[in-house]
Amino acid sequence: MSKIICSAAIRGARNIVGMAEAKYEEALKKWGPDQKIEFPNTTYYLPIIYGMLGIPVSTLRDVKEVMDKCNELVPATVSDNVWLPYLAPALEAGMATFFAEEIIEAIRYLEEPDFYTKGEDPLPDNIWLGAADDVIMRKRGVEFVDGTAPGFAAILGAAPSVEIAAKIAIELQEKNLYVFMCSDHEGKTMSEQLIEAGVQIGWPTRLVSFGPSYTATVFAMGFATRAAMSFGGVQPGDFVRNLRYNKDRIFAFAMPLGTVTDEWYANAAGAINWGFPTIADTPIPEILPTGICTYEHVVSNVPHDNIVAKAIEVRGLKVTVSKVDIPMSYGPAFEGERIRKDDLYFECGGGRTLGVELTISKDMTEVEDGKVEMIGPDLDQVKEGDKLPFAMVIEVAGRQMQSDFEPILERQIHHLVNYVQGIMHIGQRSIMWIRVGKAAVEKGFLLKHLGKVMHAKYHQDFGNILDKVQVKIYTEEEKVKEVIEQAKKVYKERDARVEGMTDETEETYYSCTLCQSFAPSHVCVITPERTGMCGAYNWLDCKASFEINPTGPNQPIIKGECTEPALGQWKGITDFVYKASRQKVEQVSAYSLMNFPMTACGCFECVATILPMCNGIMVVSRDF
Repeated sequence: MSKIICSAAIRGARNIVGMAEAKYEEALKKWGPDQKIEFPNTTYYLPIIYGMLGIPVSTLRDVKEVMDKCNELVPATVSDNVWLPYLAPALEAGMATFFAEEIIEAIRYLEEPDFYTKGEDPLPDNIWLGAADDVIMRKRGVEFVDGTAPGFAAILGAAPSVEIAAKIAIELQEKNLYVFMCSDHEGKTMSEQLIEAGVQIGWPTRLVSFGPSYTATVFAMGFATRAAMSFGGVQPGDFVRNLRYNKDRIFAFAMPLGTVTDEWYANAAGAINWGFPTIADTPIPEILPTGICTYEHVVSNVPHDNIVAKAIEVRGLKVTVSKVDIPMSYGPAFEGERIRKDDLYFECGGGRTLGVELTISKDMTEVEDGKVEMIGPDLDQVKEGDKLPFAMVIEVAGRQMQSDFEPILERQIHHLVNYVQGIMHIGQRSIMWIRVGKAAVEKGFLLKHLGKVMHAKYHQDFGNILDKVQVKIYTEEEKVKEVIEQAKKVYKERDARVEGMTDETEETYYSCTLCQSFAPSHVCVITPERTGMCGAYNWLDCKASFEINPTGPNQPIIKGECTEPALGQWKGITDFVYKASRQKVEQVSAYSLMNFPMTACGCFECVATILPMCNGIMVVSRDF
């Protein structure tokens, strides 16, 4: 862990603990040891102290034990010429920081009862809300359990401008996150900037103005600690379970905006105990190795237009898109829909025009999540009966994404597009075919909406492996040709991965039932030497697909006893196909066109037939 960060955190912790001791001694002289102290309307006392130590602080007398613990936890200031292992001391200093800040804030409630509004909304003359009471906790905390609110951003300081502050806040709101704000930078606070920008703040809008001091950070951390006790069944004092619950269930992070002081470093070190990383806009030292946090611990100098996306990435928060934002109905009920000639408005691919679909993985910095680009004319610029070349390139990025997963995601385009009412999709790769019905165009459907479909559904179905999705759709012929050339290289590399493997070397083959919406009894059996009928899936693709989705269309099949070596028949394959075809296909051969050949759907690349007059086989491309 960075010596600079740890040294600063320890210095900051010592300052804050010293401040708490001074406040405590002053309050003790003024009110005596039996004076009641609390955060208003809560049964969790001072929640971080209660959750971590199990100490119910209710009077000034109880503070003594906590202050002793703080002094025990805070190490000596780090010497410039002595190198020590700093991680544990810095984390302990961070924990002591939160204990001390809770005491400072509890005494503030005693000294200045009206400093905070004690409600959900700011008042005209007071925007600082203070600690959430139990009513707010029950109302808002459940959202962190059911996923309505996956987590929060704890923002310290202020943005360089009112406009940047509003942009960051709204972007966080769009991700369904709460924004907990405290502290100032050069006399400005984020909360005041949002009010100046005309943005409504308060618990109802998830923009919570806790307090003007960095010590109000404990209201955010206390909220997380109480969530573990209220909804996670964690007992007071069980700090291990509480911290683990927060790391695994509450997707929060600290976002300091402005110069990071020693006191801010101390709060950041404390947050790391909960698994909450720090993402800063200033060039402070970084802590990039993983460990306590899911990924990096401290990431710095992040541009403001990318800071929200970077924070979500570093915390490991998965974006969920609950609704596909298109003018048509969407769902599996429309998958088998056909667009007949009389209903047709527009079509592309399928031998009528050039067409291609490609999914490729990129670096996280190269993908802007949710971005959909349309290069060329869209449906509002063509007439009924027109045809256009078409290319759709879906670029994905994710911490768990691998290039082996690209064809699996790409093959999902088939049914995900078919879920759109009034749209028909057949084929894949460079033999795809899309038909758009008149009714869809009348309702305002555009080709660009396919990008929104893919963004939403990729996140819904593959959110465990990807974090960002952007889509580019081309209808200009030269651009489409460029994409086709790029795609051919990618397809060739994918297909080359299984070269050298034989059917005899593997005891497990894979099924593919992705096309059963069109061909209900069709089952592909994919072996190392035999791709799927569509040509898009090989054996390695199916293996990766099963790893991603164990209940999906690609299931492992144990070959079992070989009953006909020449024809390619195995008992395990026969039994599986009979069941998966709904008892329609009783036998299947891997190597014969005459004896129980495999079934076919509409997504095949070629047709093969026997020519008896010359004892040969004729293969015809579907583009012929």
